[in-house]
Amino acid sequence: MGRYAEDAKELLRLVGGKENIAAVSHCMTRMRFALAEPGKADVKAIEAMKVVKGSFTQSGQFQVIIGNTVADFYNDFVKEAGIEGVSKDAVKQAAKKNQNPLQRVITALAEIFAPLIPAIITGGLILGFRNCIDSLYLFENGTKTLCDISQFWAGIDSFLWLIGEAVFHMLPVGICWSVTKKMGTTQMLGIVLGLTLVSGQLLNAYAVAGTAAAEIPKWNFGGFQVNRIGYQGQVIPAILAAFTLVYLEKFFRKITPQVISMIVVPFLSLLLSVMAAHFVLGPIGWKVGAAISAVVFAGITGSFKVVFGALFGVVYAPLVITGLHHMSNAIDLQLIADYGGTMLWPMIALSNIAQGSAVLGMIWLQRKDAQAQEVNIPACISCYLGVTEPAIFGVNLKRGFPFVCGMIGSGIAAIVCVATGTTANAIGVGGIPGILSIQPQFMASFGICMVIAFGIPFLLTSIVGKQRLAADVGNEKAEEQHTTQKETSKETEGELKAFLTGKAIPLKEVGDGVFSEGILGDGMAILPESEILYAPADAEIAALMPDSRHACGLRLKNGMEVLLHIGLDTVDMKGDGFEYLVEEGQKVSAGTPLIRFDRAKIKAAGHRDVTICIISNTGNARDIQFYTGMDVKENDTIVVTFR
Repeated sequence: MGRYAEDAKELLRLVGGKENIAAVSHCMTRMRFALAEPGKADVKAIEAMKVVKGSFTQSGQFQVIIGNTVADFYNDFVKEAGIEGVSKDAVKQAAKKNQNPLQRVITALAEIFAPLIPAIITGGLILGFRNCIDSLYLFENGTKTLCDISQFWAGIDSFLWLIGEAVFHMLPVGICWSVTKKMGTTQMLGIVLGLTLVSGQLLNAYAVAGTAAAEIPKWNFGGFQVNRIGYQGQVIPAILAAFTLVYLEKFFRKITPQVISMIVVPFLSLLLSVMAAHFVLGPIGWKVGAAISAVVFAGITGSFKVVFGALFGVVYAPLVITGLHHMSNAIDLQLIADYGGTMLWPMIALSNIAQGSAVLGMIWLQRKDAQAQEVNIPACISCYLGVTEPAIFGVNLKRGFPFVCGMIGSGIAAIVCVATGTTANAIGVGGIPGILSIQPQFMASFGICMVIAFGIPFLLTSIVGKQRLAADVGNEKAEEQHTTQKETSKETEGELKAFLTGKAIPLKEVGDGVFSEGILGDGMAILPESEILYAPADAEIAALMPDSRHACGLRLKNGMEVLLHIGLDTVDMKGDGFEYLVEEGQKVSAGTPLIRFDRAKIKAAGHRDVTICIISNTGNARDIQFYTGMDVKENDTIVVTFR
């Protein structure tokens, strides 16, 4: 049985069963489902699972946050579900039926930029580092930069521009490649098309504004002329050209006989798309991109810039939930191309920090809750580094008020940001490292904005949360008391007796990475001298393993869940040497025989027969104590006590 087999079985039930799963895959931290009927998923129950850190629906996909062990969980899930996993692209395709037209456009835009993000982040870091060495006047009474006083650093600065230029000036190449990759056409043709947009034969796009109209080079075709202008850093012309290439290639592939397809399809597709790009689409796309960036720039710099900043700062985090935030990448890049910098990206970085600081407030409020911190701390760190989804979906949205507190802090920070004209040279570096992408003259103002984004959400979350959590705790205690009184007949103390005769040892002496490290929960173990496993307390048989028969799950009246596991890796024996003496759902009393097993067969199979007791869910139990380092007798010696 896999480590997550039981959790996987439960998640399968809660998402609506095998028949409700159109496709499933996983990424670095999340299970991704395309559900036939999304409404069948019991979201509240899913998020209540201990192994689940949050869930959300985006781009038609129902995504369940598991964490860094998602690959192991995924393997157990597809095994338990009896289905084949598919690629993320296949899940995206299956999920499109759950999307409206706007969501499909946004998804397409996100999928174009997603493969480019690593390069954009790298370029942003490089430009940020160059900011520090060639634009910060820190030497000789503030008159010189590091590059001014050191030839070595001047050389480094010049060399690094080789990468920076490749990332941002040659961006159309990456866009054209990404579009052809997404659409399943010839990627090399996309690369060539992109290269024709940034060729050295063309007037560099960044030099157009400073070149007189009469001096702009042209292609002369006799009856008409076409400006020979490059599209360095331009986003929309590249997207339009790339999709033209894609649909031309699909069209010619469809109508061209197979015997000449290798020659005709790439030739006509590339030739016509390059002509369309330079004759029609490029100029149109340039004007459209310029118009969009002009409108945004006017909003950021105009009379109502404070209002614009406040709105953007407040709504950016909700945009992340919808997926609409992906549109900002294209706008940011267009602003950089047209105005030499972007004022949107600093506000995005501040929104990251604000949501992270709201989580920091939850860390403070829940500092005594170890289980909550398992989610809070990693989410806070990733948010401060620019990855907001774990914080938003795993922490802030679950409580509600931290999310709102983060939005408020982000909005106030954004007001100061636009009021001071804070501008970034590049995008891709979010959260705290985002300061590296800020133009040197605005680093101080951005630092002030960071303090605001740190302080306000943290203080608001701490203040509001203190009251909200106190109320929640009071309600939980009242319900817990009611449930305990109802289910345990006012019993306030409990115990587990030895389930075998033998020697009781602590978990750390078991010698297994999963059990010994307490990953599945705290507990103890017995080195057995007998061969019948007994119930340690009155309970219900919550789970059995019919194929291997080597483990048993019990649920006590107080909600405590106990896993009894005979041997290490005995699942490999496929039930040989094990016999269940109870049935799932059966009520048993302390001392009821549960499993008969053959120690000799276990040892012959090369396994240890150490038998583990894990408290997988504490329920209403408190002050759980384990007693080990002694000889114990089945149904007699107390090995666990709790209140």
